[in-house]
Order: sequence, then structure tokens, then C-alpha cells
Amino acid sequence: MPKQYKDKQKQSKKLEQFREFQQRISVHFKNEKLLYQAFTHSSYVNEHRKKPYEDNERLEFLGDAVLELTISQFLFANPAMSEGDLTKLRAAIVCEPSLVSLAHELSFGDLVF
Repeated sequence: MPKQYKDKQKQSKKLEQFREFQQRISVHFKNEKLLYQAFTHSSYVNEHRKKPYEDNERLEFLGDAVLELTISQFLFANPAMSEGDLTKLRAAIVCEPSLVSLAHELSFGDLVF
């Protein structure tokens, strides 16, 4: 089988996985390029330098800030919690093990380039 055909087959399968992912989480991305970029690891970009791929590092920076802000706003709505308790709980929610668990649950590994 020619390499070109295999690449198109892989690309078609990956696009279908992204469509299914959007359906599963009930979110449709207006700019799907950002969705693909969010799942593109820097090593993939380095291995495919001839193609115009962008990795997820800048989006990761922004996403970390948005996640922390969103969790902070949610927790802040509970007036019974002290600042120290809010900080500890937020740290527990946004810590790597919690996010890894969620990523596994949502099958993010299947989407990474």
C-alpha cells in the first residue's frame, strides 16, 4: 500500500475521532484547527517539520490559566470556606493526577498527535 494512501487513511480516521469526541462532550468547536493544535505534541511537530503544524504548548499555557480561574470562581462561591481551604482544594483539583484521571476518562490519549 502506498505511503500516501496510508497517510490519508490515518488522517481520515483521526478526523472521525475528533468528530466523535466533540459529540461525546457535547461541544462543537467553531475553529477546529485549535482543537487539533490542542492535541498536537511538540515532538510530532518536530518530526513533521515540512508540514505547517503548531504544537499545543502556548494553548497549554492559556488553558492552565483558564482552568485555574474557572475552578477559583466556582470554589469562591462557597462563602463558608477560608482562603487557605480554597487554595488547598483548588490545588487538589488542578493537580496533575486529577487531570490525568479526567484525560483517561475522556480518552484524550486516542486524540494526541
